[in-house]
Parts: sequence; structure tokens; C-alpha cells
Amino acid sequence: MLVPLAHGLPDFPWDRIAEAGERAATHPDGIVDLSIGTPVDDTPELIQEALRQHANAPGYPTAIGMPQLRTAWVDWAKRILNADVDVTQVSPLIGSKELVAWLPITLGLNSTSVVAVPELAYPTYAVGALMAGATYVTYRDPTDIPSNTSMIWANSPSNPTGYVMSSDELRAVVARGRELSVPVVSDECYIELGWDAEPISILDPRVSDGNVEGLLSVHSLSKRSNLAGYRSGAVLGDAALIAAIVSLRKHAGMLMPLPVQHATIAALGDDAHVATQKALYRARRDVLHSAFTRAGFEIHHSNAGLYLWATRGQDCLETVNWLSHNGILVAPGDFYGPAGQQFVRVALTATDERVAAVSRRL
Repeated sequence: MLVPLAHGLPDFPWDRIAEAGERAATHPDGIVDLSIGTPVDDTPELIQEALRQHANAPGYPTAIGMPQLRTAWVDWAKRILNADVDVTQVSPLIGSKELVAWLPITLGLNSTSVVAVPELAYPTYAVGALMAGATYVTYRDPTDIPSNTSMIWANSPSNPTGYVMSSDELRAVVARGRELSVPVVSDECYIELGWDAEPISILDPRVSDGNVEGLLSVHSLSKRSNLAGYRSGAVLGDAALIAAIVSLRKHAGMLMPLPVQHATIAALGDDAHVATQKALYRARRDVLHSAFTRAGFEIHHSNAGLYLWATRGQDCLETVNWLSHNGILVAPGDFYGPAGQQFVRVALTATDERVAAVSRRL
């Protein structure tokens, strides 16, 4: 008898806070949902205009994307990541999450494989391993990564903690990957949103020594360009690994729509809208940081990205419930691993009005 793949996966974690969400929604001034980091500000007009101008797209796109799209990613990588890559080292993605979920399958991992993920991490790293029939282990330090590992995930700036790995810390993960001759994949979706620390890419020569063999860097336009609804990202790095990714995407029909490719080119070519959006998030972060600190929370890490990693020194679900009585919904830290048991993740992605409401309520 066939067993659907989803039967072997963990329950979708957001279901666990449905009751808290319903409670928060009863607040007289309405819910402030800080649980999921979904953008709330408008997609910049220049991106919308690029989409409109190229809405007539009757033909199939290619899996590897237009040359202009890959060139835009190459130029962006040189400017933002300090990475010297070429168009053979770029594959567009229909949002970065699909790459995170499908990469273990793409790389041929199976029931004999082991995927190493950070101790506190985005759950889809583990889900991707399970989808391939592989197992996963967590690590705090690269020395924790076992010798039978088949693939290593890194994540800086971190989701959920906002921790920014130093070049030395990233170099240590790269060194472990090279010692084991396995790919090291760095999720860097928040790299343009540094607050108290300057994030660095795994492709930066200060980390890679100018050799990106075995290294992949994953990026998204969802947060820096309010483009979550367009589903646009890219993976950059080792040309051989990129070729394998593109080959599977051809067979699977994972093709970025042409209008979205043109919108992506516009987004990558304009740094001004990113600076504007970053300033909005910085202001919201300042208000939320002050409000939660004033209410007795400690904020750990949170040096970059779109979240505050906060604790009251109690079980995370108790904190979720306490906040829900104030009409505020956050994510429990144990969504991201047992080490998050006493933390909650607070998203910065709410309007100025809703952020101000949090400050009043706390």
C-alpha cells in the first residue's frame, strides 16, 4: 500500500498556535500578527511596472532563466555579496523555499544520507531531508557535524535568532564541508538586512578563499523587495552543483514565469528601494525592541533579519499565550528546535500602526 510522503513529515507547526491566534483576534483593537514574516508594504512601483510591461508572455520560459536575469544576479552578487561569479553559477528559483525543500532530492540524497542543520533553524531544512528519505542531525559547532554527513546547511543571518556568523565561523563550516567532501549550502535570504552586525556571504573570498567549489548561496527577493507574492529567488555558487540543479528543474518544469523574471531584473538593479524598506524595518525594530524590553523580555542576538529573538525565561507557549491575551501573536521558539524552548520569535513585518499598537499594549 502506498503511503503519501506527507505522512512521514511533522505536522505543520503553525497549527499549534491556532488557539492563541483566535484569542488574539478577539482583542478590541484587533490582532497584531507578528508570527509569520510576511511583507506588508507595497511592492515597489518600478517592479510592478516591469511586470506589467512584460505581461504578454505566451511562450514557455527556460529553467535556467533569461541571460539578462542571470547577469542581473551576477552583478548584484558582485555588488552586495563581494562574490565573483558568472552566469553559469546562477539558477533562478520560484522562491527560495522550494530550493530548500527539494535540494536534498536534487542532489540525490536518500535513506543512507544525513543532512546537518543548525541547532536552531528554519524547519524546512529538516523537512527537505525527510522528503528525500534522509535523516538529519543538528549542530551547534562544526565539530558536532558527524563524519557520515552528506550535506551541510548554514544560515546567516539566522532565522529565527537573527544571529550573524562571522567570517571565521563560516570558514569553520566550510572547512568541515571540505573535510567531508560534501556541499555546504548557506541560506542568506536576510543578508541585506543587517542591524548591529554586517552579514557576510559564504561566497565572499574572506570565507571561500576565492574557491566556491562545493558551496551554494541561497537568496530571496521576498523581504528586501516586498516580492513574496512574486516568488523569486536564486541559488549561486559551484557551477557543477548549479548545473545539476538546473537539469532537474528542466525535467520537473520548475520554470520562473517570464514576467517575474523581468520584475526580478528591475528589483536587482535598484538599491534605492531596498534602502527605503530597510529604514522602515529599522524603525519598526526600534519600537518593538523597546516595547518588549520594557515589558520584561530579554532580546538575544537579533543582529540582522526581520525578527527579534525574545525570552521571558519561561516556556515559549506560555509566552505565546500571555501575549495573545494582549492581542499579539508571535511564534514559539521550539518551532525551530528544542534549544528555542524558552524563546519566541517576533516578526518586524507589521505596519507602523500595528507596531505602535504593540508598544501601547505592552
